[in-house]
Amino acid sequence: MTATTNTTTPPSRASFLRLPRWWSYALLLLVVLFCGMIRLRLLNFPLERDEGEYAYGGQLILQGIAPYQLCYSMKLPGTAAAYALFMAVFGQTASGVHLGLLLVNSASIILIYFLARRIFDRLAGVVACASFGVLSIGPSILGFAGHATQFVVLPAMGGILILLKAIESEKPKMFFWSGLLLGLAFLMKQPGLVFVLFASFYLAFREWKAGLQWPRLTVRLGMLLLGAALPFLLTCLILWRAGVFAKFWFWTFSYAREYGAMVPASQGLENFWGASSSVVGPAALVWLIAATGLIALLWNPKARIHAVLVTGLLVFSFAAACPGFYFREHYFVLLLPAVALLCGAAVSILTAFLRDLFRNPAWAVIPSFFFVLALGAAVFHDGAFFFRTPPVVACRIIYGQNPFPEALKIADYIARNSAEGDPIAVLGSEPEIYFYSHRRSATGYIYAYPLMEPQAFASDMQRQMISEIENANPRFVVLVDIPQSWLRRADSNTTILSWSDAYIRSGYELVGIADLLDEGTEYRWDNDARTYSPRSPFQVLLYRRPQ
Repeated sequence: MTATTNTTTPPSRASFLRLPRWWSYALLLLVVLFCGMIRLRLLNFPLERDEGEYAYGGQLILQGIAPYQLCYSMKLPGTAAAYALFMAVFGQTASGVHLGLLLVNSASIILIYFLARRIFDRLAGVVACASFGVLSIGPSILGFAGHATQFVVLPAMGGILILLKAIESEKPKMFFWSGLLLGLAFLMKQPGLVFVLFASFYLAFREWKAGLQWPRLTVRLGMLLLGAALPFLLTCLILWRAGVFAKFWFWTFSYAREYGAMVPASQGLENFWGASSSVVGPAALVWLIAATGLIALLWNPKARIHAVLVTGLLVFSFAAACPGFYFREHYFVLLLPAVALLCGAAVSILTAFLRDLFRNPAWAVIPSFFFVLALGAAVFHDGAFFFRTPPVVACRIIYGQNPFPEALKIADYIARNSAEGDPIAVLGSEPEIYFYSHRRSATGYIYAYPLMEPQAFASDMQRQMISEIENANPRFVVLVDIPQSWLRRADSNTTILSWSDAYIRSGYELVGIADLLDEGTEYRWDNDARTYSPRSPFQVLLYRRPQ
């Protein structure tokens, strides 16, 4: 093995501050417990739309129904399958979903520790895992919710860690296992593919540095890509056997391509600045430490050997957040592992520099001291959310007049007043209602957003949704009269809106109203609903077909 091959165990490690092994494990455990306790307090946080989609899709999987059969989604099915797994263990509730997220996030924290420790040292590992843990749960990044990005991070970091071990050990089968985990990251959501590309890039770079040998590179890269392709190919086979491959391909590639091309680059830049300022602001000092780590990697000769690995991960992670130029807050979760590694690099490199410069171990404490202050400031900023605010109140503060708490009571009424096999229809984008009520949708269109978008399939989608609802003759129809649930545009096709008004008037009676007032939601049921005059422009209306 050449001297350059084993760069994952840096020769500079001896010059970095050594943190005793058991101290580092104790601090890792403390980080996991701290973040876990916050998530435990927020277990009953109402599901938002993405969570509702994955939870409903997972619920159908547990009932033996293939993805895309009754639940149309442009996301790959990995996250819904992960939801199904956790709900099978913890129950089909918001708490069950969030317990699964707690385990995923805790495992990610642990992997970040071992990844940073392998690249730098134990001190970097502790700093990196603490940075990731606090940032990944922050309300500004919507880290409390089980978005697909949280589920991408876990297998992606596992795949990268195994890749470093594979390069060091030179065992071809380890490249396969690395690729397999990276392929699972892609299966969770399409941007996970970027981590496969990063691994391929880094492997090619390391082979070039070691003296390029094409046969060796071909074998290693081939094993990596074979492992990465396997989860997707097996998924395609399963969906083809289930008879839903055409729907799967349409939603995850044909429609997803349309969806990703709707935002111009100029608008994307505005989206980025708006979202990034919101994400970075509450933990600005931590992000500043990460920026310091980026400079330190390029400046310090002993650490520079890791610059391609860490900065490459940062660049590729940013690319994973870019598709469509939407830059929603939770997309930035994909950047957090790289940001955490940079924080670890900053503290570890500066610790060694100060110790060597002043020949006094006391100076070496300063970087860790400032990091603790920065992390403490971030925790203090979100302290009310982390430790005091009730989940339902926090939901209203973060999501405004979106009907996520109301979905629970609407679904409860439906469940108590319908049979298990009765289909329901939600006119709007609130798939969590299907999940909470344990009732199947009368249509596969669980979101109204595609119907309102300026994309080529919108009109056909509206006609198909109308046909599916009319054929299913649902027992209940939920009309979500809230703009955020439709995102209607000036150029939207309004056929579905005109049809829904006529369809409801022709055969349904009003049996429920959730009136979202500033001082709290007012609920009215049955006869009270029919005589109630709403006082807010934000309402969820529940209609029932008479027996």
